[in-house]
Amino acid sequence: MATESDLAGAIASALAGLGVEVLPDEIRLERPQRLEHGDWSTNVALVAAKRSGRQPRALADELAAALMAAPSRHVEAVEVAGPGFVNFRLAPGWLHDALGEVVTEGEGGYAAPDLGHDEHVQIEFVSANPTGPLHVGNGWFASYGDALARIMGRTGWRVEREYYVNDTGGQIRMLGESILARRRREQVPEGGYQGEYVAELAEHYDGPEDVVAAGRFAAARILANIKETLDQIHVRFDEWYSQASIEESGQVAETIELLRGKGHVYEEDGAVWLRSTEFGDVRNRVLVKSNGDATYLAGDLAYHRNKFLVRGFDRVINVWGADHHGQVASLKAGVEALGVERDRLEVRLGQLISLVNGRMSKRAGHYVALSELIGILGPDATRLVSLLSSIDQATTLDLGKVTAESAENPVYYVQYAHARIASIGRVAAERGIERVPLEAADLSLLVHPRELDVLRVLVELPRVVTEAALERAPYKVTNWVRGLAAAFHGFYHDCYVMGEGVPAELTQARLWLVEAARVGLSVGLGLLGVDAPDSM
Repeated sequence: MATESDLAGAIASALAGLGVEVLPDEIRLERPQRLEHGDWSTNVALVAAKRSGRQPRALADELAAALMAAPSRHVEAVEVAGPGFVNFRLAPGWLHDALGEVVTEGEGGYAAPDLGHDEHVQIEFVSANPTGPLHVGNGWFASYGDALARIMGRTGWRVEREYYVNDTGGQIRMLGESILARRRREQVPEGGYQGEYVAELAEHYDGPEDVVAAGRFAAARILANIKETLDQIHVRFDEWYSQASIEESGQVAETIELLRGKGHVYEEDGAVWLRSTEFGDVRNRVLVKSNGDATYLAGDLAYHRNKFLVRGFDRVINVWGADHHGQVASLKAGVEALGVERDRLEVRLGQLISLVNGRMSKRAGHYVALSELIGILGPDATRLVSLLSSIDQATTLDLGKVTAESAENPVYYVQYAHARIASIGRVAAERGIERVPLEAADLSLLVHPRELDVLRVLVELPRVVTEAALERAPYKVTNWVRGLAAAFHGFYHDCYVMGEGVPAELTQARLWLVEAARVGLSVGLGLLGVDAPDSM
């Protein structure tokens, strides 16, 4: 944003005039949380004070005086606060310039910084075992993974979404045993799957009395249901990658031999071990048990070798549930042992989601299907509610609050703001009012506190998108769209855009403000995968 860069340049010039040298990244400007502290603030005096041989407050006073002696465009006052913070108060013109930037760059260009520099990133998320319908517990972070992909895609990364399909192993065999038992009208074996969906699958299975065949039949049907459920909330994957393709192609053995060739594998007590402690793990890990079975870690390492060394992703982000916490250190150690920098693998752990009716378990048949929740809330509400907070915070879902058509319903509140924007456009068209070109509009008329509130939120979007991308935190965009919706509702209530008593010039300025709000909401909701409706 031009104003921020102008201020940074003025600060650097003023400090140079005071004989103080600072690096460009030491001049940081932030928006104060409270408006009474100004429009922008910098702590550069605290950073550079010791180097300059001055006290922070004294350097801040000198800096403020120098900046006011030759003020930058829009700067009305420069004040010193606390131990040495320098605060800037700007005339509304800087917000009018920002409005022009929003509508000129539009939905495709505003708040789209190049942060990834075309780095090829894979985001693997959901990857729930196809042993039962996708439930709220294992499907809650689907929106997170998809929103993160949207945000990173907007900010310069080449993103691929992947679902790792567990279509082999003990759980699939147990699912097959459960299907066969139900087909024979027998009791499901201990540890088997008890849900009603198992009985339905058993009715449709007409294959051989083979646990693997029955398990894979059921898994394929369940996976189709999972795809259908995810499609309802606009979550679509570029790749559904088969675990069986890894295990049955010899890639696990190849990966172990690669590690052995690097000297990172040894044998003890009949088992094959990875020297994972050499890469930061708390203990060495078994790759092949004494009975000859490969461990989950061996399979995971083969899969990640495929991601990094075969398919060539520059970065991999795994979105896992909290129950996988213990696997992170050993996987990162193994990836590093393969010769891949450990920081190229990121693991984001999501905490538990709970409803009033308690725990969810596919094996016991007690769960709330994600499709059921979507049916209650709708796709948009399901997505937005799951993106209200950081995934590292446990969530308790209040269905009553979310389904209410009120300000307590964050989805309704945000979408209603966009619907109001569309309604203003319709009324203007009905009255024959056309928006003049931007350069012909007198934006200086936008001085009402409600108007400026909308603009102050809009100028934050580039920073918010940057933080959301770098911190892998879509919830920051959610908070932002809620803030913009609140500001717009206040503007809508207090500032008539057109009608008796509203001068034509002010109508034009406000129509451009409405357009800027539309661009901002469309960008924000698009990043969250939530529709921006024109009516409600």
